[in-house]
Amino acid sequence: MAVVQLQSGQVHYEIEGPADAPVLVLSNSLGTDLHMWDAQVASFSKSFQVLRYDTRGHGQSVVSHGPYSIEQLGRDVLDLLDALKIKRAHFCGLSMGGLIGQWLGIHASERLLKLVLCNTAAKIGGPETWGPRIETVEKGGEAAMKELGAGAVERWFTPDFARDHADKVTAVTSVLAATSPVGYAACCAAVRDADFRKQLGSITVDTLIICGSHDPVTTVADGHFLQNHIPGSQLSDYYAAHLSSVELGQTFTLRVKEFLLS
Repeated sequence: MAVVQLQSGQVHYEIEGPADAPVLVLSNSLGTDLHMWDAQVASFSKSFQVLRYDTRGHGQSVVSHGPYSIEQLGRDVLDLLDALKIKRAHFCGLSMGGLIGQWLGIHASERLLKLVLCNTAAKIGGPETWGPRIETVEKGGEAAMKELGAGAVERWFTPDFARDHADKVTAVTSVLAATSPVGYAACCAAVRDADFRKQLGSITVDTLIICGSHDPVTTVADGHFLQNHIPGSQLSDYYAAHLSSVELGQTFTLRVKEFLLS
């Protein structure tokens, strides 16, 4: 296990690939950990130093007092890069990770090479979505997290993928069920409060947006909003639900590599 001790707590990460290659940071979605990128790492690490980490409140990283903000989570990324002496990197984030990517693109573009925003939106839901979920988790604790894990399948995967790849689905949803309720609720608040709709025009790095045509959380329309407001950005949509990196596997990997290496 690799960890760095930041002022704000411990961040768990893994890095692999050629030491002289460009760095690619992978940022997980709400309720997952760095293993959501397992299908991509072998291929990505042939061309990049792949740096994946557990977002604050998730996996083996610090669970600090909440609520969190996307700015706080973005500064965790910058602190991690500083600790590892990485000046610039590609960044690929999915859902909550995509919000972190937007914050970095707006506020720290000098640290980015290229940006990939997957299954995300400039604003994901509102108080009516996140308030009840936060309350449920804060009251129900670990039992509530297990219920969320069971209920995530229909949001995260298309029905045919869930049917045909039960092992992959279980591997991901079991991480959600085991996630700290304190950390999860704190990150829910960060997602609830993030709204970059009026700031996207300031993202100047080359950006790829990936959408799932069957994503009920962040829709293709959300992706087109990002594309229409981020100058020069590209959009690719696929038959997938919310966790496109898991569901698409090699198709996802090849599209991201094509973009980053172009």
